[in-house]
Amino acid sequence: MAKEKNTDLMVAKLLDASHISYRAEESGIKEIDEALKTASKRGTKNRGYPEFVGLSRGFVLIIEDKADLDKHVLLDNSGALCVKEKAKTDYAINGAVHYARHISENTGFKKVFAFGASGDEKHHIIQPVFVEGTEIQILDPVETFENFSEENIEKYYREVILGETPKEVVELEEIIRLAKDLHEDLRNYGQLGETEKPLVVSAILLALSDPNFQVDSLIGDDIKPDGMKIFDALSNYLDRVKVSPDTKKKAILDQFSIVQNRVNLNRTHNQLGKTPLRYFTEFIKDNVYHTIRRNTPEDVLGRFYGEFVKYGGGDGQSLGIVLTPKHITELFCDLADIKPTDILFDPCCGTSGFLIAGMHRMINAAYSEEQVNTIKRNKPCPL
Repeated sequence: MAKEKNTDLMVAKLLDASHISYRAEESGIKEIDEALKTASKRGTKNRGYPEFVGLSRGFVLIIEDKADLDKHVLLDNSGALCVKEKAKTDYAINGAVHYARHISENTGFKKVFAFGASGDEKHHIIQPVFVEGTEIQILDPVETFENFSEENIEKYYREVILGETPKEVVELEEIIRLAKDLHEDLRNYGQLGETEKPLVVSAILLALSDPNFQVDSLIGDDIKPDGMKIFDALSNYLDRVKVSPDTKKKAILDQFSIVQNRVNLNRTHNQLGKTPLRYFTEFIKDNVYHTIRRNTPEDVLGRFYGEFVKYGGGDGQSLGIVLTPKHITELFCDLADIKPTDILFDPCCGTSGFLIAGMHRMINAAYSEEQVNTIKRNKPCPL
């Protein structure tokens, strides 16, 4: 009995850590508690007493726990969840699903997550089962209840139960697909090499960040070529975000001189009916810019650049591109416990994946717009 109490305490700590509202053996919601009055696992129509009942954005959470890992779940000979009385009384998942079905069938709360939790703090299994009426879906075990918090449960439901692809994944996949097309266009219309493509794309992205820059101004003028207009706009943007000292700004601008010096980029292309620079700018603005501008921890620009390498047939080493996965950059932000008052420094900065994730975390924790502006201006230090 003492061991099971320890399991109760472990589960309660995890629920508290995820800020989930719960009660022991009841819900505090009249409709659910009325249903529990006839929910005995022995089928006697007496009251049932689940270990914990929680509520998160309209989803009911039912948790049954057992101290013994061998009492986690019992399946019948066909591999289905056993519904015999002894299975419901002696096994965590079987008992939790029993209560979840009873609530789903007898209340207005139709969507219920049942959890079987077994073991102790060192060795345990927490496994959710989605219940809707008589239908159940046994899900992969979890380490915490974080996915079932008020903030995350609807997203978890849509992605795991309904099988929807996350919006950000769909958008990113589309960007990657478009990058292949842009790669070909940069080569065919711009006659650009592998190391030159990212420079032209970066110059255009910076120019688009200048509010005074207009794509319609790119008219293939011989007096002031399109590349000069893009170069001036990105220079204005660097002033606007207060890049300093001047030597740093000059070093950045020198990298982008290609856009105003390369003649074929600024000459009207017969097939396009416009300069390649205008064509690339329209493509990037319409298909890429809005996503990269979102406040997201995903290194979208890094993924975008990575596609140039992939479709160019290289491994990225010649460009110095080494892309760190999103989950790694976010893990290091967690390990470093980054605060809004910190300064981020990345001596090996490539496409700034770590700095992007760190700045995203700092901005989310900022307490004022002034602090957000300070973070964007001064906190990430790539070199």
